Amino acid sequence: MKIIASLAGATAIAAAFASPVFAQSEIATGANATGISNVNEQMKDVEEAVRDDFDRSSDAYRFGNPEQRQGLYGSVALSYIGRSGNSENQDFTLSGRLSHNQGQFSQSVGLLLEYGENNAGDKDTEKTYVIYEGMYNINDRFYAFALGRLATDSLADDPVSLANDETFSDLDGRLKRDAYFGVGPGYRIINNDQTAWRVQAAVGIRYTKAVEATQSPTAPLEGTIAYDSNTEAGYLLSSRFYHKFNDQFFLTNDTDYLTSDSSDVATNELGLNFKMSDAFATRVSYKTEYQSERAIRTDNTLGVSLVYGF
Repeated sequence: MKIIASLAGATAIAAAFASPVFAQSEIATGANATGISNVNEQMKDVEEAVRDDFDRSSDAYRFGNPEQRQGLYGSVALSYIGRSGNSENQDFTLSGRLSHNQGQFSQSVGLLLEYGENNAGDKDTEKTYVIYEGMYNINDRFYAFALGRLATDSLADDPVSLANDETFSDLDGRLKRDAYFGVGPGYRIINNDQTAWRVQAAVGIRYTKAVEATQSPTAPLEGTIAYDSNTEAGYLLSSRFYHKFNDQFFLTNDTDYLTSDSSDVATNELGLNFKMSDAFATRVSYKTEYQSERAIRTDNTLGVSLVYGF
């Protein structure tokens, strides 16, 4: 089985484009019973999606080693939801990040745990994610980086994790293990206040353990399970381009290409960012994603984000 390789970019993303302030609102008395709270939460989701869109145009390492907190620091977030009554289930998530910066060297480790039980009291979610990012700035132009990712899904081969409209065959192709580690150099070709262009390359190893599910001809939720393990080298090329036309308008173009024996993956995102005032900003982006192993290899996404604060 050929496994499509995917890789998050090696750069740390920070807010360099000041987007307008989002309006804040308080929850009125009776909002929970009348459904106002639910609408308010959906509004927050939209606002967070727009913030994420603006953040994609930022690059903390564009102009060399940025000002950053020194030493060891981190954060932990925990969420638990238990339901009773018409539904009897629970969900638990734990997220944590530990960072250490010393001079030219910065690194961070992130952990995400997801656990859930369905109405029958059976586990339907049990996932673990670990990521690592490290960067050493040799000088204003050269740097070296390392990145790693480990993802496990204990229930990838278990029918209990299937949605109501899925059958046993939907387990096929799920990954029980997915690990990657790569290292490489980077170079800032252009590095001034108006235009910045940096490129980087990495060589890494990816390991996957995928589910091979064969559905029973008589029972939609039964069948046989086998596994396909695969270890292969992956080669990454990345480019980050930025050009400021004036204080109100700048352009970004981010490109990533990952190749391995099983597949090729390429993404390119062009972004046009307008800041008309401290209260009004717009971002228009066009993203193209290519994966060689898909039936339709190319997906294109047009995004428009606009924020006005007053």
